[in-house]
Amino acid sequence: MLLGPNGAGKSTLLGIAGTQMHPTAGEVEVLGELIGLTDVFELRPRIGLVGSGLAESIRGQERVRNVVLTAAYGMTGRWREEYDPSDERRAERLLHLLGIEDLADRHFASLSDGEKKRTQIARSLMSDPELLLLDEPAAGLDLGGREALVHRLATMAADPLAPTTVLVTHHVEEIPPGTTHAILLRKGAAVAQGPIDEVLTDELLSAAYGLPLAVEQSRGRWTARAQP
Repeated sequence: MLLGPNGAGKSTLLGIAGTQMHPTAGEVEVLGELIGLTDVFELRPRIGLVGSGLAESIRGQERVRNVVLTAAYGMTGRWREEYDPSDERRAERLLHLLGIEDLADRHFASLSDGEKKRTQIARSLMSDPELLLLDEPAAGLDLGGREALVHRLATMAADPLAPTTVLVTHHVEEIPPGTTHAILLRKGAAVAQGPIDEVLTDELLSAAYGLPLAVEQSRGRWTARAQP
């Protein structure tokens, strides 16, 4: 999990991990491959990436089932291509996993923001990635949408077959139960990194956000408030 204020470098770091950007200095290794010495087009299918740009590339009239299924060919809309029964079965399993099987025949444009986010995550899992990168998946969601998404992400985290997942967020309240490690960023540098219980402390979170904060954990969920 990557946490920090606006401009801390969270999305940039995620873009590098997703091979969408290249570092200007130093070395980056992703899934055992050194960026710059490997073919990123072979590496990218091993990575599932959910960001703000994906939703904009999906046709509003595309059926939810097809939004997920077409990821098998790296497409964002169905045309005349044929899919194996195994691909269709996997798409149905992912719709169920993200709790959107009842939306399978709906148009993408008709979904709520939370439903769109879950559809995109299901799509990102279609290629069975080893690494899943989620860039602020709860951004813009209301309380109900956020909680539904956090619940689904917690369910995924508990699945031993799920890919390693990296979540970018501004808010500790969006961290799903089951998250094990965190990096706390400020102005492009790591304030702290390691097991989440050691990173999300009053002192370190206050240093990252530049004001006194009190952090609490209850039943696997986190909250943070300004200290009086």
